[in-house]
Amino acid sequence: MLQTKYNFLNAEWLWILIVAVVTTLLGEIKLLPFSSTENFRFALGSIVFLLFLLVRPVKSVILVGVLTGIVTILFRMGLELINHGFSSEVLINNYPAFFYYVVFACAFQFFNLRMYSNQPLLLGVFASIIEFISNSAEHVLRFLLIPDISLSFFDFVLVACVAIFRSFFVIGIYSTVILSEQRKHLQEQLTMGSDLYVEALYLQKSMNHIEQIMAESYELYRELKKNENRKLGLKALHIAQEIHEVKKDSQRIFSSISEMTMHKTEEYYSLSDVMNLVQVANEKYGAMLGRNIMFHVEQSVDFYTNQHIPLLAILNNIVANGIEALEGQGTIDLKVFEKNDNVYFIIQDDGKGIPPEDLDIIFEPGFTTKYNEQGVAATGIGLSHVQEVIQTLNGHIKVELPEKGTIFIVDIPMQMILQKGEK
Repeated sequence: MLQTKYNFLNAEWLWILIVAVVTTLLGEIKLLPFSSTENFRFALGSIVFLLFLLVRPVKSVILVGVLTGIVTILFRMGLELINHGFSSEVLINNYPAFFYYVVFACAFQFFNLRMYSNQPLLLGVFASIIEFISNSAEHVLRFLLIPDISLSFFDFVLVACVAIFRSFFVIGIYSTVILSEQRKHLQEQLTMGSDLYVEALYLQKSMNHIEQIMAESYELYRELKKNENRKLGLKALHIAQEIHEVKKDSQRIFSSISEMTMHKTEEYYSLSDVMNLVQVANEKYGAMLGRNIMFHVEQSVDFYTNQHIPLLAILNNIVANGIEALEGQGTIDLKVFEKNDNVYFIIQDDGKGIPPEDLDIIFEPGFTTKYNEQGVAATGIGLSHVQEVIQTLNGHIKVELPEKGTIFIVDIPMQMILQKGEK
């Protein structure tokens, strides 16, 4: 425990040192807005400083500002001593830069800027205010310390314009990176959620079978007891009790899985987002299998729903089957449209297809046409799962066999999605 805390503190101090050093070095890439001084600058360092504070939280932002300010003035004083020799004004000329980073850090902590990470507009506004306050404070301090520095209304207008431009530039970069990471994380969560949803349905079906077997075992015990076959009766009772324990374990597992998946149904996603997630996830799956897949998505209906988990379970399974049926490269076509109050999902691939004689049994658990390199068959429960999920939504699925490949047609009543997804 102590070692973990020590490593965390080491990592924290290393990050603070990196922020201070990188900010100081990039601070030398600069623009000098005022001809009256070469020490007040709009530099790349302050841009990176804000980005660093947003990217990784630290325990004390003020400490980061103080250390960055110290490193900055020491570095600039060192450069000035090397280039121009010792001067009594060397500290006065560079001290306001220290003041800038301290004021910036204090304002950052006061406004609690990280609280607006998911609100780019507000984040940009507050960042602009902080930038304006910090630059203005530095400029006023230079005016007070250095006799030749002038101060005018135009100076503050220029500082405000640069503060807005620079802050929103940083927020734009930050938001792009964060949104990309959030979308990636969301995709992983939803993919896992859809898989768990399918497993929960299968587990629920198994629990019904367990309940039936337990009831039959107990009925057998009663019959044997009635016939005074005590030994076999006790054995049947023991079997019923063991099955009951299995049922309770299954219920606990089902409860946990349901809790993990059902809370996601409180969230709302547009159908176009669902289709995009299906495409992105299966592009990665195709790449993992070494297949070059072209996706064509055609969608003429869109709405918000919280039934994204079962929809992902359905579509991901069918599309994955299509990808596995392709050899080397191929095409997956996805079409979504509304007809007669139903939403239709058409999934077509140009793979090797399904033998016509197997059409009647492809949704049976255990049916498969896939074998690994050792000749071992796959479980064959994918399409049976798909059918189970579709049936929970009162939908239907059918298969058509064109000259090449396979077409899956799924239709689900619009009300089954809108009724649960409408706000």
